[in-house]
Order: sequence, then C-alpha cells, then structure tokens
Amino acid sequence: MAGLSLRVLVDNSTLIDRYFLGEPGFSCYLACGKKKILFDTGYSGAFLANAGKMGIDLLDLDTVVLSHGHNDHTGGLPFLMNAHLEAAIGKRPHRQPAIVAHPHCFYPRPARDAGNIGCPLDPERIRCGAMVTTTTKPVWLTDTLVFLGEIPRHSDVIPDRGKRRTILMPGGPEPDHLLDDSALAYVSDAGLVIVTGCAHAGILNVIDCAREVTGADTVRDIIGGFHLKASDRAAIDATVAGLKEIRPAALHPCHCTSLAAKIALAAVAPVGEVGVGLLLEY
Repeated sequence: MAGLSLRVLVDNSTLIDRYFLGEPGFSCYLACGKKKILFDTGYSGAFLANAGKMGIDLLDLDTVVLSHGHNDHTGGLPFLMNAHLEAAIGKRPHRQPAIVAHPHCFYPRPARDAGNIGCPLDPERIRCGAMVTTTTKPVWLTDTLVFLGEIPRHSDVIPDRGKRRTILMPGGPEPDHLLDDSALAYVSDAGLVIVTGCAHAGILNVIDCAREVTGADTVRDIIGGFHLKASDRAAIDATVAGLKEIRPAALHPCHCTSLAAKIALAAVAPVGEVGVGLLLEY
C-alpha cells in the first residue's frame, strides 16, 4: 500500500526555529503514491511562500481539495491561479490541477461589517485555470485517499450550533448550515487518517462519515481544525466523550481549536504539536 506524507503549509502557529509564515487559516500538502494534492489554501499567499521554502512545487499538483468555502481556507486560490498564469506566460513547467469541493463552497457568505467571508473566486473564474468538480458525493482521489463529500450529521455535537449565518444561494440568501464542510480520509494499514479543515460538521460526524465511506473502523490519527472554542465547554466535553468511545491512536488538532480543547483532548489520545512545517508520514 502506498504511504501518505502530509506537510502543513499554513496554520495559526509555526514550528519553533522554523522561519515560515503563519496566519489564521489552514493548508497542507499531501503526497499519496504518485498523486500530489493540496488541501485548502489558507487566507493569503503564505502557503505558496512556505511551500517554496520547503521545496514543494505547487505548480505540479494533481488535485486541489477545498474543505469548505470560508476565506481562511480558500483565500489563497487567487494567488495559486496567478502563479500558474505567470508560469504559463514565462513558459515554465506547470500542470492544470483538478479542484474538488462541495457545490456550496463557492457561494458568497456575507458577514456584518466584514463583506464576503466566503471564497473570493466563483467557479467560472476558477475554471479559467483549473478543472472544477463540485459534488456532494465521496470522490476517491487515489485507491486509499477519499474526499468525503457532504457529511451526514447524525451527532448533534456540532460547533457553533444555532449561530446565525447567511449564504447567498442562486435563489437568494438562506441560513448557512455549512453543508459544504468536508474532509479527507486516508486508509492506512493501521487505520484511518482523517484530515479536516474546520470540522464545522462536528468531528464526531466527520469520523462516522469516514468510517462509512471507507469501511474502516480504527482511527489512527486526525489532523486539522476541530472548531472547538474555549467558550463552548459543552461542545468540548461532548466531543471528548464521543472520542473516548472511538479511541483514536493520536490527535493533531490545530487552526480553530483552542488551548482548552487541546488540553481536554489529551485525555483521549496523545495530542501532537502542529505548526507550519510539520511533516507527518503514515
């Protein structure tokens, strides 16, 4: 079975003594067999600068996967497209990647006094430089790595439940339940490795979906945002209780996961430090 390597390109934190750029956002680079995949793009062009320092060529990608449409995960798309455009003009090697996301990922998300906090580009603009697939169904990117699509919400442990959001659908504004929130799942010999953006669907629901889609039961590791704020103690406690039943072997919570949540999660499994530059291999 081909292994998986994962390198964190953007996170709120950076590793000590490594001179990378950090920002409130998330992006990581995955190599699975011969496939090269970018998961999210952070908020700015920081992921490109960090990838360059790490020797990662983001002009040579098979797929770009977007976990959901918030701009701290899609804000880097214009920078990636400009990098490809400049490569084309300069006649430098580059490949047109496929982009995979939920259909709601590209709809505007107005926020009071903040403009659009959704994706800065619409699908038609992106199609000028990439092949776009929007789907609610799982998409296998390799024999062992899958985009989960729309995640069923059987558990009611969902971050920010009841928070008022709006999404501009083709028929007009509607309440935003963040149905586009998705994740990746990798099937390793030792169990599932789950990669999340923010887990707005609830990390317990993400795990249930990953198990159902892959048929695997054991959880080897989860890396990414869990969207557990210190102020939402009820969600933290319920998540910890659910994870104790699942018994993951390791956890790497980051980005939108508070220190209080990380401390609580350490009662479930070893919690690894995450920051820009982190390399994980499975």
